[in-house]
Amino acid sequence: MQEMKHKSELVATTKLLKYVLIGLIAVLGLVCLYYGSSFAPGLRRVDDEAGVEDGVDPVFGSFVRNRVDFDDLFEDQERNPEVPKSIPVCDMRFSELIPCLDRNLIYQLKLKPNLTLMEHYERHCPLPERRYNCLVPPPVGYKIPIRWPASRDEVWKANIPHTHLAQEKSDQNWMIVNGDKINFPGGGTHFHDGADKYITAVARMLKFPGDKLNNGGNIRNVLDVGCGVASFGAYLLPLDIIAMSLAPNDVHENQIQFALERGIPSTLGVLGTKRLPYPSRSFEMAHCSRCRIDWLQRDGILLLELDRLLRPGGYFVYSSPEAYAQDAANRRIWNAMYDLLRRMCWRVVSRRDQTVIWAKSLSNSCYLKRVPGTHPAFVQL
Repeated sequence: MQEMKHKSELVATTKLLKYVLIGLIAVLGLVCLYYGSSFAPGLRRVDDEAGVEDGVDPVFGSFVRNRVDFDDLFEDQERNPEVPKSIPVCDMRFSELIPCLDRNLIYQLKLKPNLTLMEHYERHCPLPERRYNCLVPPPVGYKIPIRWPASRDEVWKANIPHTHLAQEKSDQNWMIVNGDKINFPGGGTHFHDGADKYITAVARMLKFPGDKLNNGGNIRNVLDVGCGVASFGAYLLPLDIIAMSLAPNDVHENQIQFALERGIPSTLGVLGTKRLPYPSRSFEMAHCSRCRIDWLQRDGILLLELDRLLRPGGYFVYSSPEAYAQDAANRRIWNAMYDLLRRMCWRVVSRRDQTVIWAKSLSNSCYLKRVPGTHPAFVQL
């Protein structure tokens, strides 16, 4: 009897020790978690008021390193002399400076770019000693940009204080100055009645279901060459199509600035002497609407660049006078372009009114049948 009593007391003691041990482990874990969060680089304590003020993005609420962390980067100036203690703001006359696309630099360095090949619109970066180590300031009166999707149709005039395009393209509905805002009706040089109607017309030419250009998700990425203010790309976004809108820093020098302010993917660039910075077969469609590009130059090298960028079976939508005009000069250009693309194994899939659509070959069968020495030559990889 006494032995049984002793055993039960032993079991009770063992259980008690077990519970105490578990409790101690839980307490230690909580302590480690609490104090560990104070030193972890990516976390902050809830009661750290400085973190709320200094380390949290006001829009997304995610953690951003505070100033103390950034200051640590500059502690050892002797070991990191190339890291400035602070970056000054440039003079206001540089508020629209684009360092590698500064035409003044071309004149100052006495470069002699080939104007016919559009070299003067390509990137020419200054030497280190001529670079501006300062932050480009915003224009006077700059406001927080209007958010997408409202930004598709209007932006603050103060953010892009240039309105000459509104007068120059007033008959084409590119943009309209309206008080302290600039409105974009969705027009373009070729589609005065709106990019949305033009996009539907292109889809109808290709006989896509429901006249939707995305073709059930088969058209996802489009390259828009000579995009203007990128209204074509703007009206593709609701169709789940992302267009990379491309234009040079030419006489319409602010067109890409307008496109970016609207929230449309776009970049300054030109089909010139260098390849575009995109991998091969990046796009299902390329688009040129009055883009004023000489596609016949240098044995069609610019069309070969489009061929590189398009996926097999990809489309080239071309809206230009050469596609429909009947005068001798435009007919000559059309015939030469048609013959060139035929030799590249492209075929016309639709032609209506002022637009023609070519399709790149789906396979290599046509290329293999070409007579040796046929131009343009393809590089076999």
